[in-house]
Formats: sequence, C-alpha cells, structure tokens
Amino acid sequence: MIVAIPKERRGGETRVAAVPETVKKLKGLGLEVTVETGAGGPARISDADYVAAGASIAPDAASALRNADIVLKVRAPSGDEAGLLKRGAVLVALLSPATEKALFPKLAEAGIVSFAMEFLPRISRAQAMDVLSSQANLAGYKAVVDAAAQFGRAMPMMMTAAGTIAPARVLVMGAGVAGLQAIATARRLGAIVSATDVRPATKEQVESLGATFVAVMDDEFKQAQTAAGYAKEMSQAYQAKQAALIAETIKKQDIVITTALIPGRKAPVLVTEDMLKTMRPGSVIVDLAAEQGGNCPLTRADEVTEAHGVTLIGYTNLPGRLAVDSSSLYARNLFNFVSLFVDKKSGALALNWDDEIIKGAGITRDGAIVHPALQPK
Repeated sequence: MIVAIPKERRGGETRVAAVPETVKKLKGLGLEVTVETGAGGPARISDADYVAAGASIAPDAASALRNADIVLKVRAPSGDEAGLLKRGAVLVALLSPATEKALFPKLAEAGIVSFAMEFLPRISRAQAMDVLSSQANLAGYKAVVDAAAQFGRAMPMMMTAAGTIAPARVLVMGAGVAGLQAIATARRLGAIVSATDVRPATKEQVESLGATFVAVMDDEFKQAQTAAGYAKEMSQAYQAKQAALIAETIKKQDIVITTALIPGRKAPVLVTEDMLKTMRPGSVIVDLAAEQGGNCPLTRADEVTEAHGVTLIGYTNLPGRLAVDSSSLYARNLFNFVSLFVDKKSGALALNWDDEIIKGAGITRDGAIVHPALQPK
C-alpha cells in the first residue's frame, strides 16, 4: 500500500504530515511512502531528507495522490485537491468538522474513508494520537514567547546597580493544555503569573505550576463541573461577579493570554473593550481564539494591531510558527493512529469499525457521512 504526503495548500500552513522519522516507521509497517516535492520545505525538511528515510518524491499533488491508499495531511483538502484522491482511499487530517461541512458530502460521494483527528475520543489509549493536545502545547508556549517579543520590558525581576526592574505580570485565561503550557512558560521566564478557568478542578493544576488562581470561590463555583470534567453553564449572577473580578485583575496585568474556544461557535468574549482601556500602556494580549472571532472583540485574525495603547496579537496558527517541532509531534500522532488500521504482518488495511478510536474519528465511509455529530438534524 502507498501512503501519500502532499504539500499543504492552505494559506499560512507551514506544517507537514510526515517527517523522516515517521517515514521510516511507516516503511516498517510495510507501506510505501510518496511525498510531494517541497512538502517539508517550511518545516526545514528537504526532499533529500525524505529520500534518505526511504520515501519517493512525486513532482506534484496529482502524481502523489493518484495511487495513494492512505493520504496524510495537516489541514482539510482545498480546492480540487479532494478530487485527486482515488476511490476507497483513506484520508487522515485535521478536517475542521465544525467549519468544513461542505467537504464531507464530496468525500462521501467520492468513496473516500475519512478521519478527523479532532474527533479522537479522549481516552488513555488515544493519548499518543491526540493532535489537539500536542499542538496546543506548542501554541501555549509560543503565545508567551510572542508576547515577550512584543512587550517593551523584561519579563523577570532584575536587580542591577542602576536599580531594580519589577517582573512582568501575566494573566492566562483558560487552563486547558495551551493555558497550562503558557503558565509554565511565563513562570520559566520569571513573570508573576495568575490564571482563571471556570472548572474548579483546574485550580490545583494552576497552583502546582506556581501561579495564582483567580475566581469567585463560592458554592456555585465548587459545583461548576460535570462528572465528565466539563464546565457547567454558570448563573448570570455568578458571571457578573466573575467578570467584575477579572476586570479588576486585568488592570494590573502586563500580558494577557486568552485560550477559550468552543468548536463550531464564535469564541466567547473574555476581554471587553472597556477592560482593554484599563490596561497599562504597552500591555500585550495574545488571543488564541482569533480564528473564531477572538476572545477580545478588537483582535484581528493574523494581525498584530494596537488599540488603546495595548498590542493585540491574533495569529491563527501558532503551532505553525514552530513548524519543525509541531510537524514532528503531529507526524508521530498520525503514525500512531495509522498503526491501528494497518496489519503489521501484511501491510494491508485492517479497519476495525468496532474500535472506539476508529469509530470516534470516522467521518465518511461506504459512500456516506457516518459521524453522529455531522448527521442532519
């Protein structure tokens, strides 16, 4: 069987779905690997590196995809790319199910078996395939590094003969994977860090990293999490109290990292324009939700702007700004997933649709859209 790695065609996408390390591992499963020429360029991987790992190089996407049994990508196919896949091919990528819904009928009609890595079930057996976590980790790190680069002052306390420089104050809003990495990175740089989240279980995680947890700690907050670990919707009274606390906290911050995203919906507003006006001149906001409208309504996607003396960073692909490492982690995630459905003895497809990982990530098969979340209501 042939695995194809085409060049990413989405604007600004610098990652690639396989690296020489995973090419060797795919070869070890008995698979042949074809890489479109230049696919690894933005991630500093040359065609020669792929050839040395055992891959063959195709001159264009059509040549790479024509005979491919498995296609590994970072982002969903764009333009006429989906039409280049042969019937029965398996497509594995970040398919953006919430926003790319028009793509899936085309994939079903073309007889493509497709998997969205966003839909992997959150179980321990799938952790090594969890692309959202691997990429969010890097996003949280890069958010702090980008903020430090824009910030006009030093991050740590510095005591010099000329006087003392006070440490920067950083607020991280949202203590998921990206938020926790942002906390850890800001702490390593010497900042005084605080963080907020609507889930009470995150308080211990935040404090274990040396940050201060910011929340209205009343009885409602203590019950604000379901048995499955998800946040409950809070009452308007609680939301008002929490907003007042955050508004007061933001006044004292130099850098704010916002990470709140809801799949398929506009990002919630965490930092209002009124809050922005109270921040110190020269402060920085890094908005990880810029692609979905932003946690600050003044954020502009893929732009660095200034409003009321505050710099707003709205990069929509922070992992792509670390293309070497993000590609490496993503490629390993994909290899671990592919290993589930390739017979290790024969190298043939062995898709077990009773496996909860295979079933959970599956979008199309047998000419139909099969994922429950994408069924017509």
